[in-house]
Amino acid sequence: MSLWRTTPNIEQLNAFQKNTIGELLDIRFEAVDDESLTASMVIDHRTHQPYGLLHGGASVVLAESVGSMASFLCIDSSKFYCVGLEINANHLRGLRSGRVTAVAKPIHIGRTTHVWDIRLTSDEGKASCVSRLTMAVVPLGENPPTR
Repeated sequence: MSLWRTTPNIEQLNAFQKNTIGELLDIRFEAVDDESLTASMVIDHRTHQPYGLLHGGASVVLAESVGSMASFLCIDSSKFYCVGLEINANHLRGLRSGRVTAVAKPIHIGRTTHVWDIRLTSDEGKASCVSRLTMAVVPLGENPPTR
């Protein structure tokens, strides 16, 4: 049984990236199954730190992007929206080029919070970052989003 309330459509998810940091960093939603959402991000001058390695902050942007979208797919968006409450990341391996892939899987899907385990890997499948994202599920009408 799928955890998604909204049936994921990869083309639509990628369209949501227009005019956001996701578009700037070339974040692309790649795959979805019954219990995970996958996205990838380019590793190039846009995501490098001064030593030519993938910037830890860029890894966190990818993790929060895929986890946030996963939470959105789990809620009734006519009644709620989701915002990031807390994120942490352990950077395990430096990457210099290619794409980094993030897979978000739920740890907890509750009424008011969601917690996601997000694993980032290199093109070769080597772990580069482990992240945990907590999302708040907020009723519409309580400081609704402007977008």
